[in-house]
Amino acid sequence: MISSETEKYLRYRWLIFSLLCFSYILVYFHRLCPAVLAVDIMRDLNATGALTGLLGAAYFYPYALMQLPAGLLSDSWGSRKTITLFSIIAFIGSLILGKAQSVLVAIIGRTLVGIGVSMLFVPTMKILAEWFHAREFAFMTGILMAMGGLGSFIVAAPLVWLNSWIGWRNSFILIGIFTLALAILVGIFVRNSPSDFNMQSHSAPAKGTDSRISLWMGVTKVIACRNFWPLAIWFFFNCGIFFSFGGLWGGPYMMHVYHLSQSESGNILSMIAAGMVVGSPLLSFLSDKIFKGRKPVMVLSGIAMIIITGLLAFYTDGLSKIGLYALCFFMSVFSSAIVVIAFTMNKELFSVQMAGTATGLINLFPFAGGAVFQPFLGYILECFGKGKDSFTLAGYKAAFLTLFISSLIAFGAVLFSKETISKS
Repeated sequence: MISSETEKYLRYRWLIFSLLCFSYILVYFHRLCPAVLAVDIMRDLNATGALTGLLGAAYFYPYALMQLPAGLLSDSWGSRKTITLFSIIAFIGSLILGKAQSVLVAIIGRTLVGIGVSMLFVPTMKILAEWFHAREFAFMTGILMAMGGLGSFIVAAPLVWLNSWIGWRNSFILIGIFTLALAILVGIFVRNSPSDFNMQSHSAPAKGTDSRISLWMGVTKVIACRNFWPLAIWFFFNCGIFFSFGGLWGGPYMMHVYHLSQSESGNILSMIAAGMVVGSPLLSFLSDKIFKGRKPVMVLSGIAMIIITGLLAFYTDGLSKIGLYALCFFMSVFSSAIVVIAFTMNKELFSVQMAGTATGLINLFPFAGGAVFQPFLGYILECFGKGKDSFTLAGYKAAFLTLFISSLIAFGAVLFSKETISKS
C-alpha cells in the first residue's frame, strides 16, 4: 500500500512538472515567432533581411551565453528562484518588443526575452533529475519537448490569427503577460527537490559519498570529457539548421518562393509543432524500448536531416504543398525532437550532481548555432539581391546549401559520439 507521504510526493511532482511544461510552451513561442511575423516586422520597422536576421538572433546570443550561468545557478542558487526571476525579465523584454518603434529597440527587447527564457530549460532538467528516477528521465524530457511543440503550434496558425486580430505588437504584449503570470505560479508552487518536503531526492548520493562538487570543478570536468565534444558539435550545426529555417526563414521562403499567404505558410509551419509533439516521446520510446540505445536513433536522425536539407538545397522551388507540409514535420522530428536523446546522452555522461552544469554547457551550443545561422542566412539572401519585395530563388538556394553542408557535419559528429545507455 502506498503511504500518504508517497501519495503527496507523487501528486506534487506532477503539479511542478505541469507548471514547468506551460512555461516551456512560452519559451518556444518566443523562440520561433519571428518565422511567422518576419514579413510584418520587416515592413513596420523598415528592416533589411540582415537586420531581421539579427533581430531573430538577438534571442539566441544571450540565450547561448546564459547557459553556463543557468547551470551554475541551478546547482547553487536553486531552480525555482532562477526560473522566477528570469521569467520576469522575459516579461519586460516582451513588453519592450511590442512597443518598439525601431529595429534597435526591438533588438533590445528580444535580447531581454532571450536572457529571461534562457533560464528555464536547464533548471527544469535539474528539477526533473531531482523529482524523477533516472529510468524516467528520457521519457519526461520527451514530454517536456512535446509541450514545447505546443508552443510551436501557437506560433504558427493561431499566431497568424492573433496577429490579424490585435497586431504583432499587442501579441507580444499579451504573451508577456502570460509569462509574468507563470513566473508568479512557479515562484509559489515549484520546489527544487523532494528534500524540501523532507523526502529523499532521486539524485541523493549514496551513503558515505560526498556530493559536493565545486562549480568550476564541474565545468572543468565537463569540458575535459572528450565524449562531450561530438555532442556539442552536433548541437551547434543541427540546431542551427532548425532555428534558421523553423525559427525565422521558413516563413519568408514559402511566401517568397511559393507565393503562399501568411496564413498558408503559418499552417505549414504548424507541422513543426506536430513533429515535436509526436517525435519527442516517439524517439524516446525507440531509444529505450526498440533500439535500447541512444546512438542508433541519433544516426537515423542524421541521415534523415541530410535528405531533408538536400531537398531544400537542390529542389528549392520544386516541392508540392504536401511536400512542404511533410518537410516541416520531419525536420521538426529529426532536428528538434531528437534533442531529447542528445540531452539524455549528455546527462548520462556525468553524475547527477553535475546535471545543471553539464546541461548548461551543452545547451550553449544549439543556441550559438541559432545565433550564427539566422543572420548568416539573412546575409546570404541579401547578397543575392531582392526581387519585387522578396528575396530571390537563387538566394534561397545558396542559403539552403549552407544547411545541407551543416547536416553533413552534424552527421559526422554523431558517428564519433559515445553510446551512453546502460545495458544493465
